[in-house]
Amino acid sequence: MRLVLDGVFNHVGRNFWAFRDLQENGVNSPYRNWFADLRFDQRSPYGDPFSYAAWNGHFDLIKLNLAEPVVKQHLFDAIRMWKEEFQIDGIRLDAADALSFDFMRDLRAFTNQLDPDLWLMGEVIHGDYRQWANPAMLHATTNYELYKSLYSSFNDGNFFELAYSLNREFGSGGIYKEIPTLYNFADNHDVSRIASQLRDKQHLSLLYFLLFTMPGVPSVYYGSEFGFEGVKQSDDWNLRPIFALHELQNHPHVFDLRGWIGHLAWLRQSEPALRFGNYEQVLVASRQLAFSRETGNDCLVAVVNSAAEPIELSLSLRGKANWRFFDLLSQEEFFTAGSDGTLQLAMKPNQVRLLKNG
Repeated sequence: MRLVLDGVFNHVGRNFWAFRDLQENGVNSPYRNWFADLRFDQRSPYGDPFSYAAWNGHFDLIKLNLAEPVVKQHLFDAIRMWKEEFQIDGIRLDAADALSFDFMRDLRAFTNQLDPDLWLMGEVIHGDYRQWANPAMLHATTNYELYKSLYSSFNDGNFFELAYSLNREFGSGGIYKEIPTLYNFADNHDVSRIASQLRDKQHLSLLYFLLFTMPGVPSVYYGSEFGFEGVKQSDDWNLRPIFALHELQNHPHVFDLRGWIGHLAWLRQSEPALRFGNYEQVLVASRQLAFSRETGNDCLVAVVNSAAEPIELSLSLRGKANWRFFDLLSQEEFFTAGSDGTLQLAMKPNQVRLLKNG
């Protein structure tokens, strides 16, 4: 197990001790420079005798002035304490796209000295993730592009969308090939749960199969391993319920994914190619997708059929003439590519296969 904390460095709440001092002492507060765009010639929406910059228009969240050295030192001291007292292994930066690049460069320099292995992952929705994830700043960001492609490819019967995103990100000319730890997800606290987004719940197991076999780091949002539903509304509290875990573990669930996700996690841990291998598209159709992950002498081929009918697939595996493969999921079925590297494969409705050479 590793521990990654959620670091909210962009903003604070109105009960933050330095902000309370500002409310009490106004222009005489020693913390007046801690907050962004602070002005004493107008009032805030809450009636404070000053105004301030708020995160995304939410004035209960006050933006910190990260250019102020004492603010930066306060945050870095907190990280040092987390490392020394709790032995944290990483930080997820909340609203990383709202943090300045200068701050993130200073943060990386600090954590490199504190612990070079401390993982920094930023919450970023839009843009070129290389702006944030690079040797001078963060190790990874959230991968919202693949999140959207995952569920809509199933719903629309259009794996071309997901195939395009995977090629764009991780193919031979992929723009994120050098960021192998992009943070992939099926859902999180800001979006509807995946069981509510998929039109066909039978596709849940197929979607998680792709999540664990494509490049990047897969993540599972708490509760979704039970197949729980939840739709994002005006707020997102219905996406973050408190669960009585012991009761849940001993209660039957219609779409219980715990065993399946656990097995996929074990496979990913057991097969280095799923963690470090290159990505190459093998086949794409409306409801079928196949790609290979290869490293060293190991070649794994992930195959998905999301159709409600069986289908015969012909996979062209470059440089794999006469190679023998077996299905890691069944441990019984073996397949041999022809002299031209073509492998004939029968797929049942809503079936996945993970083929490995050997």
